[in-house]
Amino acid sequence: MSMTGHGDARHQSEGRSASVEVRTVNSRYFKLAVRGQESYASLESRVESLVRKQIRRGTVNMTLRIARQVSGDDYRINDEVLQSYVKQAKAVMPDCEVQADTLLQLPGVIDELSGGQNQLEEDWAVVEPAVTAALKMLQDMRAAEGDAMAKDLADNCKSISAELEQIEAKSPQIVENFRQRLTDRVNKILGDHDVTTDANDIIREVGIYSERCDISEETVRLRSHLEQFGKISAGKESAGRKLEFLIQEMVRETNTIGSKCNDSDVAMHVVEIKTLIERMREMIQNVE
Repeated sequence: MSMTGHGDARHQSEGRSASVEVRTVNSRYFKLAVRGQESYASLESRVESLVRKQIRRGTVNMTLRIARQVSGDDYRINDEVLQSYVKQAKAVMPDCEVQADTLLQLPGVIDELSGGQNQLEEDWAVVEPAVTAALKMLQDMRAAEGDAMAKDLADNCKSISAELEQIEAKSPQIVENFRQRLTDRVNKILGDHDVTTDANDIIREVGIYSERCDISEETVRLRSHLEQFGKISAGKESAGRKLEFLIQEMVRETNTIGSKCNDSDVAMHVVEIKTLIERMREMIQNVE
């Protein structure tokens, strides 16, 4: 499941309507930001509960707008505040006539009456289906992008496996090449000084080198990581953090292989594997 997506929806019922737009971007943790009228902030906890059922990780930005039909009973002039404004204005400017429309625009003069819990429930009746529909559109987009990423990640794993096969096939030849180079070099030096040496000495040196450049453990672990990566990717649970950990382990094993094998051909395959892993790392940053 991708961590980026967009969804929007609108629901209307009994003189009320709610419009919702939601966008998500990648993040290590879950974070929700809801923008809307301050009078509807009490709905945020309910909205968050709906979002958390769908989204586990990422930054979620939601814009919520609620509109409802109003009547004269929904507003009241605050006499106390209005009289205070008039008194203060006359105290400063005794001869000034204050226009009524100017006074009515001052803060606190007009009170918007709240319907309390009943109005909150009526608003939630249109907000909930709008949020649910917007999240459904968001999840469909995130799933589609996630499918594309899963295919790309699987292709990269196959490519890494192919490069690893090339390294494994080359590994025995590395020891043989070292044995041949060591033998030729020793024979040349000894020939120049008319000295002989025991073949066991060369065998011992080759054995030490062979043990030092043995990458069998690293290749086995790297293949194990690739298999685990495939199983986790195919699972239904969101596992972006697990995949991030596996990527780190794959990098570690690849670096060890490169440091142990002092061979130009192997180095080329190691570089290619690192390139593939880095490509996977970038994609994993957007996996939930």
